[in-house]
Amino acid sequence: MRFLFLILFTFLNVAQANKEILNIGISSEFENLNPLIGTQAATNYMLYMAHRPLVYLTPDMKWKALMIKEIPTVKNKMVKPKGTGLEVTFELLSDANWGDGKPLICQDVELAWKVGRNTNVSIANREAYENIKSLTIDPKNPKRCTLEFTKAKFDYFNNFPTPLPAHLEGPIFEKYSNKSEGYDQNSLYTKQPNNPGLYYGPYVISEVKLGSHIVFTPNPQFKGKKPFFKKIVVKLIPNNGVLEANLRSGNIDMIASSSGLGIDQAVTFANKVKSEKLPYQVIFEDGVIYAHIDFNLDHPALSDLKVRQAIITGFNRKAMIDSLLEGKGQIAHHFVTQTDPWFTDTAVRYEFSRRKATKLLDEAGWKVGPDGIRAKDGKKLSLLLMGASGAKLNELIQAYFQEEMKAIGVEIRLKNEPPRVFFGESVNRRKFDLGMYSWVSIPENSPRSTLHSTSIPTEKNSYAGQNYPGYKSKVVDQLIDSLEQELDSTKRAKIGQTIVKKYSEDLPVIPVYYRPNNGVIPSDMKGFKLSGHLFYETLHVEEWSR
Repeated sequence: MRFLFLILFTFLNVAQANKEILNIGISSEFENLNPLIGTQAATNYMLYMAHRPLVYLTPDMKWKALMIKEIPTVKNKMVKPKGTGLEVTFELLSDANWGDGKPLICQDVELAWKVGRNTNVSIANREAYENIKSLTIDPKNPKRCTLEFTKAKFDYFNNFPTPLPAHLEGPIFEKYSNKSEGYDQNSLYTKQPNNPGLYYGPYVISEVKLGSHIVFTPNPQFKGKKPFFKKIVVKLIPNNGVLEANLRSGNIDMIASSSGLGIDQAVTFANKVKSEKLPYQVIFEDGVIYAHIDFNLDHPALSDLKVRQAIITGFNRKAMIDSLLEGKGQIAHHFVTQTDPWFTDTAVRYEFSRRKATKLLDEAGWKVGPDGIRAKDGKKLSLLLMGASGAKLNELIQAYFQEEMKAIGVEIRLKNEPPRVFFGESVNRRKFDLGMYSWVSIPENSPRSTLHSTSIPTEKNSYAGQNYPGYKSKVVDQLIDSLEQELDSTKRAKIGQTIVKKYSEDLPVIPVYYRPNNGVIPSDMKGFKLSGHLFYETLHVEEWSR
């Protein structure tokens, strides 16, 4: 009897130990683990377990302090007008430390500010850092920081620099700050990403194997809630069609909401979970995920608005959604969803009409040749559509789009690359004719980094910015400048709606569809709440348990 008890006791201990290791499947690899440089959704999804912003948006759409004691406001006297700008004071959490035991202090925020302003570093939104005129550290309290913003902006608290460990990264930045992308390439986040001193979240990154996995282990210096899982392994499975097979085999326990199952696969798998009584939950959450196809506006053919209008008009997006997404999704007419105050019905809507699409191409001088492909001045209307490999749904949409364009005389050539290459090289350096991917944002998110002309990535600015189409509009630039400085929410919404309308008129991209977010978790998972925006649920990883 005692022997049987020991066997049962051992079995239960092993089962519990197995549950304390969480394996997460993700289909996209990070491009850079430096929190100031990485922009991919998959990067932030993983990084949030170890490195966090100072404030964040909850799944319930409420702004909260995370690494500071409270969000500064005029009411709590931590925000004061100063000239045309603001003076904002905040205090970092008193018990916040880096993984090597060094305290998180204002010098770390200061380093991030300096890095963000440096034109030799590939920053997505440099203007946010340039708008900070000065940073002052309280001589009596190294955790109390005061920022002076040159321009008063409504989202000032969402533009606080995300700290970098000055005691580790400071000397590296000083050494390479004068060389284009020198800091990017020599940062410890690139050279030694398993250094615990780079992280201050509930976990540190203890192992990185490119193309395979990243291992997270508890940060002993984290003073918040002790995480349940003793190890979290994020496994790269670069074909999301294979994610389900890995889940069923036990190779992974859950599938990331970011770069996980396509919405079509999630719907199908949810039906299987129900019919086969599988030990998982498939969760859906309406959010702000916007799938689109960028035009490279420097391409001779695509610089013509009529050609762009013809392409979107010849693309039956509703039929595509019904066919490939089982109706789960809505046609996108611009870059904001109905949950956003800036959403407007006044934007131009391009309804499907193959007849109108062919008429527009005829008017633009592109005539159908004997092979069915249009040509002008001896050049065929042949375009390269690029995307990240491994995303089955995107590949199906690309093939669908290819057939739609063939019907109006436009040749589409397809090329998909590993996400690290596609986002880190091809998109960032604008080496595409057409580029398909998705944005995940938040309500009332300033479109400066994606629409302002100063955010077009070039070699001169070290490829900073996310205006990959190369969109230039003096009107939109002025509207964005006004938008960011408008503190009245009603007036700000009107400006935002005007930007959206102008965006739909100029058509720098093909808005494809809005889709809900989804994730697959074990049926016994507790404390998990799916986010529908870019502040992913991994910001609450210490609340997860089984």
